[in-house]
Amino acid sequence: MVKIAAMPKCWIESICSGEISLDQWIDISCGLECDGLELYSGFLTSHDDKYLSGIRSKVESLGMSIPMMCYSPDFTVKDKDDLKKEIEKQKEMIRVTAVLGGKFCRTLSGQRRPDLSIEDGISQVADAICACLPTAEQYGVKLVMENHYKDPFWKYPEFAQKKNVFLGIINRIDSPFFGVQYDPSNAVMAGDDPIELLDQVISRVATMHASDRYLVPGATLSELTLSDGTIGYSDKLCHGVTGKGLNDYDAIFMRLKNAGFDGWISIEDGVNGFDEMKESIDFLKMMRKKYYGGI
Repeated sequence: MVKIAAMPKCWIESICSGEISLDQWIDISCGLECDGLELYSGFLTSHDDKYLSGIRSKVESLGMSIPMMCYSPDFTVKDKDDLKKEIEKQKEMIRVTAVLGGKFCRTLSGQRRPDLSIEDGISQVADAICACLPTAEQYGVKLVMENHYKDPFWKYPEFAQKKNVFLGIINRIDSPFFGVQYDPSNAVMAGDDPIELLDQVISRVATMHASDRYLVPGATLSELTLSDGTIGYSDKLCHGVTGKGLNDYDAIFMRLKNAGFDGWISIEDGVNGFDEMKESIDFLKMMRKKYYGGI
C-alpha cells in the first residue's frame, strides 16, 4: 500500500540553522497524521549511531517511520578530489539512512556550472552514482535520483533539471539499488510536461515528491519560460496546496496504480503554513483511497 510522508520545505533553513530543532519538528508533525517523515540531511547535527537511533526511536514511538532521506550531492564539481569527497559523502548518507530505518536516499546530479558540457556532465554524474551503488547494496538502501530544480544552499540550478539530461543520466545506470524519485512540480519548473516525463520513467519510480505550483492571476507559463526552456523560481509561480495547482494528480495516480507502484509519496509543502501542509496530506490520503482503496 502506498504510504505518505512529509518533508517541511517551509522550515528547511530554520531547522538546518537550529532556529527550530529537529525534535520540535517531529513533535509538530504529529498533527499531520501521516505515515512517515522524510528528513533533509542538514537537519542532522551528528551522524553518530546513538544520536541517529534516538531520532528513529522518537519518530517510531509516535507511530511513524523515516523512510526517505533528502540529500543533495554535488557530482558536477570540477576537481577530482572534490568529486571523491562528494561520492564519500553520498555513501555516508546511505549509511545514515539505513541507521534511521530508511530504505530510500535521494541523489542528484549537482549544480549546472557554466563551464560543464552536457555530455561530460552526464558521464561524470552517472559514474559517480554508480560508484555509490555497492554501498547502497551493502545497506539495503535504494538511491533515488530526483528530477530536481535546485538545492536551497546551491549557487546554480540542477545540472539535470531538463528532461533530456535527467534521462541521459538515469538511462546509463542499471541496478536494482537505483531508481527515480519523481517530482511533477519540478518538471513544470524545468519547462517539461510532468505526465510525459512520468510516462518515460514510470517503471523506475520508487518514490515521489508531491508538491504543487499555481500561477498568480493573469500569469501564464509561457511568459515565465527562460531562454533555456526552464522557469525557475518566480513570484508568479507559487507553492500551494497539493492538488490545487498545475499538476494533474488524477493522471499521475492512475499511472502509478497501473504500474503497480506501492512506494512512498512525500509532500514538500508548508510554504504558506502548517494548515496547508495538513490539507496536502489529506488530499493525498483521498487520492490513495480513490486509486488504491483502503484508508
